[in-house]
Amino acid sequence: MAKWTAADLPGMTGRAVLITGAGSGIGLITAREFGRVGARVVLGVRDTEKGRRAIAGMPGDFDVRRLDVADLGSVRSFAEAWTGDLDILVNNAGVMDVPAARTADGLDLQTATNYTGPFVLTNLLLPYLTDRVVSVTSQLHRQSALDVDDLDWRSRGYHPMHAYRDSKLAVVLFSLELQRRLTASGSPVRSVLAHPGIATTSLAAHSSANVINRFSFLLNDPEHGALPTLYAATQDVPGNAYVGPDGFGGIKGHPAVRKPGKAGLDETKAGDLWRATAALTGAGR
Repeated sequence: MAKWTAADLPGMTGRAVLITGAGSGIGLITAREFGRVGARVVLGVRDTEKGRRAIAGMPGDFDVRRLDVADLGSVRSFAEAWTGDLDILVNNAGVMDVPAARTADGLDLQTATNYTGPFVLTNLLLPYLTDRVVSVTSQLHRQSALDVDDLDWRSRGYHPMHAYRDSKLAVVLFSLELQRRLTASGSPVRSVLAHPGIATTSLAAHSSANVINRFSFLLNDPEHGALPTLYAATQDVPGNAYVGPDGFGGIKGHPAVRKPGKAGLDETKAGDLWRATAALTGAGR
């Protein structure tokens, strides 16, 4: 079978897509491709001037709006200003292996960026969603030992990479519970997951994990890294599908539907996590 590429994207005229963290990297490539096939693309970014520069000259219908997913005030303001249908929400924004820090809300910065903020944003935008939520995770979720009772890193000693892995497992469990709730309510909206494998982006540029980029011939380039997100957002995949590269270990290749790690299929833990996050943020009750 032919490998799926961005050339296989369907026309999306009249469709509204929101992509968080779309000012650079895989998020920007995703925005470019959706714009190319006719979607109305909203880029939710922390730096709107940078976002406008990034899309300058790109063909398409783009709208750059300020959104800092680590700041719940910013998330709520963004959601309150939203009007009209939203066909596809892509929770793409993320950070990796950053030092311990607290947000304006007092939350762990890495967890808030990768999971807590997207949780709140998704819940606030659900009334407008018509098609699906795509949440970007990582194969490193398989190495997580997520402690739902200490989601915000207050009891344990903080470790940057452990926090990253935990946040990405939290994303996987969030998708599982979100899909359960959507199905139970009779909603046609789907929650799906995408991961880029290991792509040569700037995500880990500041980190010791960046050493992997020296072996770029073994990895996905950013263009291929964006394909699982594009596939998950547009193809007829089941609820809670896990889309990533089809190569060995899910590191490199073209999009295919695979399975997340066993911990990401734990329905009890997914429900516990949802309730803990709702208690922490006041959203999703």
